[in-house]
Amino acid sequence: MKRLIYLFFVAGFVFGSCHKENTSIQVLTYGTVTDVDGNSYKTVKIGDQWWMCENLKTTHYRDGSNISYIDINDPDTSWSNTAEGAYCHINDSIYGNLYNFKAVSDSRKLAPEGWHIPTDAEWQKLEQHIGMSVSQSEMLAWRGTNEAEKLVSKSSIGWPTGSLIFGTDEYAFNALPGGVRVMDGSTNTTQSMTFLWTSTSSSNQAYYRYIDFQHKQLFRQRTSSIYGMSIRCVKD
Repeated sequence: MKRLIYLFFVAGFVFGSCHKENTSIQVLTYGTVTDVDGNSYKTVKIGDQWWMCENLKTTHYRDGSNISYIDINDPDTSWSNTAEGAYCHINDSIYGNLYNFKAVSDSRKLAPEGWHIPTDAEWQKLEQHIGMSVSQSEMLAWRGTNEAEKLVSKSSIGWPTGSLIFGTDEYAFNALPGGVRVMDGSTNTTQSMTFLWTSTSSSNQAYYRYIDFQHKQLFRQRTSSIYGMSIRCVKD
């Protein structure tokens, strides 16, 4: 079926023009936002939240200061022992960067002006909007039914062949398998999973979301701040 495109302007939206796309499922409203490095990201309105449709890839904090870069080929101890906010990447042009939680919590801020790294509660709000019950969203581990499928790239493009999830990308979130850098500093580069930080921490651990190619559900848990994960930002 041919898609119909409608263009309109949103007063007070300073990051770029928006348009609505009429799909067989629902109408989505898009925009753009630019980070301090000049990277432009497509954004989408899901419920009453604006989300990035791409993973963050800035190499500087909002004030222009450098974020420490630790290559995935550097000794694993370089990552696991760093006392600073740090990032690495597998392929930043596709998957963005993986950041440790020290970078997430740094007062200089990672997100573009007018945006922030979502809290655990904001992730729960997204999950509830796309079909998860309130009680399920408050649980840990695998929750919901097929919410991951709704967030994964269309037809699971970019995920392993034969993935259990078969992405509908119903909300244009376009989740891709950016991998993870684990606590010992080693990196999973199989492109079969994505880990996404929240900004919420508890008892020296931070909450995150995890999507795996073998599950249609979304995983919620907290873990060590040493992990390297992708980031999606949400509008203030």
